[in-house]
Amino acid sequence: MPVLTRLIPSPVVVDIRPGALDDLAGVLADQRISHSGRLAVAVSNGSGARLRERIAPSLPGATWYEVGGGTLDDAIRLAGDMKGGHYDAVVGLGGGKIIDCAKFAAARVGLPLVAVPTNLAHDGLCSPVATLDNDAGRGSYGVPNPIAVVIDLDVIREAPARFVRSGIGDAISNISAIADWELANRFNGEKIDGLAAAMARQAGEAVLRHPGGIGDNDFLQVLAEALVLSGIAMSVSGDSRPSSGACHEINHAFDLLFPKRAASHGEQCGLGAAFAMYLRGAHEQSAYMAQVLRRHGLPVLPGEIGFTTEEFVRAVEFAPETRPGRYTILEHLDLTTDQIKDVYADYVKAIGS
Repeated sequence: MPVLTRLIPSPVVVDIRPGALDDLAGVLADQRISHSGRLAVAVSNGSGARLRERIAPSLPGATWYEVGGGTLDDAIRLAGDMKGGHYDAVVGLGGGKIIDCAKFAAARVGLPLVAVPTNLAHDGLCSPVATLDNDAGRGSYGVPNPIAVVIDLDVIREAPARFVRSGIGDAISNISAIADWELANRFNGEKIDGLAAAMARQAGEAVLRHPGGIGDNDFLQVLAEALVLSGIAMSVSGDSRPSSGACHEINHAFDLLFPKRAASHGEQCGLGAAFAMYLRGAHEQSAYMAQVLRRHGLPVLPGEIGFTTEEFVRAVEFAPETRPGRYTILEHLDLTTDQIKDVYADYVKAIGS
């Protein structure tokens, strides 16, 4: 009997631990990644640049490219600079913007990417999506997910705490996103990829239920693993469904309506997830999610990130327009402005101030 299975797009190396950066050269020497040692290393002018001096001696065949920002133009420019360099792979070293630029550029020149994030702000570090600013605002571009991911928890601990908090919000929002996917299945017949859903849900639950905090290596290990699993779940499903529902629609609405005032991705997603869980009637889950978010220093009310109640209501009302065709609790309920105000007032009472 033939054994029927499927190949799962995933990195060949995932190294998450304190001191992982010290063994980066060994990871890159893997014949599946680089056989000649010729590497293009894209770094930010911040955290990545600071690590260059430490890493460069162990990568004598590397060419270093400093990337100024996280725009589509930056990514295209990087791809143009690397073209013709006869590299084996691209290494993205820095924060999320640099990783996304490197992802896009590597895909454009047909090279595998090794992601070496210096913070845990969101699940894009291992996802098949590059999010880049463009002339129209911000776009998401499909790319292969990284061939390897190296996360040094010592480096992560040196990053500002707000980046870790953002990653917590993004990971926990998976739980709301999966609930939205299941809703779409029940009412619209949308097919669910069970493996992708399981991976994303368990990633979110692992972070939600962990008793540790942002200063604990054990917690950071779980958070980093959860963000990697979330990215792989998106690769398995072929879209962002496992990690993006009403929570992310609300996040996108904040970004589009208030681009100069928006908070971090994970802060907005976490807040959106807690509210979306309340909307679907999961009041106990919403309250527990809000409790955990608060324990980690994340917002659960719009006023905590500088938005009025009226602005939050406007964002929730506008949110479905950010992802046409995606069915979440927001599209399902199709609430009026006054209904959103009433539900929000109940949500505030339920979670406390």
